[in-house]
Amino acid sequence: EMVRFLQADAPPLDIDNPHRLLTVVLVVGVNGSGKTTTIGKLANYYRKKGKRVVLAAADTFRAAAIDQLKIWGDRAGVSVIAHKPGGDPGAVVYDAIRASQESRDADILFIDTAGRLHTNYNLMKEMGKIRNVAQRQVHKAPHEVLLVLDATTGQNAITQAEKFKESVGVTGVVLTKLDNTAKGGVVIAIADRLGVPVRFVGTGEGIDDIAEFDPWVFVKSLLEHEERVRD
Repeated sequence: EMVRFLQADAPPLDIDNPHRLLTVVLVVGVNGSGKTTTIGKLANYYRKKGKRVVLAAADTFRAAAIDQLKIWGDRAGVSVIAHKPGGDPGAVVYDAIRASQESRDADILFIDTAGRLHTNYNLMKEMGKIRNVAQRQVHKAPHEVLLVLDATTGQNAITQAEKFKESVGVTGVVLTKLDNTAKGGVVIAIADRLGVPVRFVGTGEGIDDIAEFDPWVFVKSLLEHEERVRD
């Protein structure tokens, strides 16, 4: 019962689609949630599966964010398209998609976006603009919108998720810092309040420390944890 509930009647994750020339994935989340790190891990994960991955540095607000994405791109062995700090994020996305299409050597484009606090209306409007740029260039893009949430923030994570879902239409969640089952309640709350599936979980600091979320494994470990607590 709980497993079915956690799947939130979700269609399969639409990233690994062999029939599509370019899959565009928008990655959103507040600063400190582990968003840029997660993109590096996802890039590595899909490259190891034989996919050609490109990253777009559309978090142009912070120079550090662009540098950080480049470092993760190097680690993952994928290219990063970036402009100068303070530039127009929409232009970065436009260039990244065009470069990916023209060179034909990309299967998946992950777009890093500014760590917008969900209260900042202008930034949310800009998010809509990024979506529109992607949509005009690639049929039905973005194909997934992944929201990165820090599992340790509990209730606050749910509030953030609701705001992001309203403004950018989140299709899936990546939970970071879930290396401790005691925080599992947030997974159930997300499924309950948002009806959006958890797609990946970050389980540590290393580049390989990410896994596709498996509801069966999760429920089993949650029940075992509760038994240990009761004992």
